[in-house]
Amino acid sequence: MKAIDAWAQPANGCLREKMPEVACLFEKSGSGHLLDQAMSPFETVAHMDEAGVEKLMLAAWCRPEGWVTSNDQIANYTRAYPDRFIGVATVDLSKPVAAVRELERAVLELGCKALRIVPWLWKLAPNHRLYYPLYVKCIELDIPFCTQVGHTGPLMPSETGRPVPYLDEVALDFPELRIVAGHIGHPWTDEMIGLAWKHDNVFIDTSAYLPRYYPAQLLQFLQSYGSQKVLFGSNFPQLSLSRCMKQVQELGLSPEVEAQFLYENARRIFKLP
Repeated sequence: MKAIDAWAQPANGCLREKMPEVACLFEKSGSGHLLDQAMSPFETVAHMDEAGVEKLMLAAWCRPEGWVTSNDQIANYTRAYPDRFIGVATVDLSKPVAAVRELERAVLELGCKALRIVPWLWKLAPNHRLYYPLYVKCIELDIPFCTQVGHTGPLMPSETGRPVPYLDEVALDFPELRIVAGHIGHPWTDEMIGLAWKHDNVFIDTSAYLPRYYPAQLLQFLQSYGSQKVLFGSNFPQLSLSRCMKQVQELGLSPEVEAQFLYENARRIFKLP
């Protein structure tokens, strides 16, 4: 098995301080000890090797109060291990002109392969006007837009994660934009599956859920007409890479579906070498 993990972030030891909302999520997942633990690129690669994860898509984080992990910090990982880490940029959504410029810099100078914005951090659904210049720039740069759907594990309001109407409107306004919606969409999983079927460029990643707990309707979609629409994600370091990969094996997917889910879909959607 080889895998591209579509949703991860560095374990930098400052999550409890800079992202206090996620503390309860980590505790419930049995990974609370990682909130304060810094893991070097070398140590992260060792975890990947143990699990059988070939590439980790590491994302920067910015929130209204300031940067949690900068695009330049992500670039330190991708420069250290260019064959193992793939940078995913973010921006300060509250500064639209500077945000577009930062996205362009992150892609053209730092080599990032996507943009990710988590709506609950900003309390702004993805159809808000502040996102729209970024969607245009994503299309120009030929990169996907990654976002979160479903309820928030962190203790924040969940409304911004509803696939319908918010993400549906974005896909209608920007049919060329490749959208990767992370965290399955629970409890609106059926809505998210409907969007992925409806829109050619809308996809789902399974991050933040252990494979053992994937919803039945998502597994049915993955193993039938949605085999090219679903990507593996872990939300590392919230979930153990080894645990996720072991449980993927237990799903009993056909070799073709498993390869698409774990690797081929991400390679195609993010246009990786």
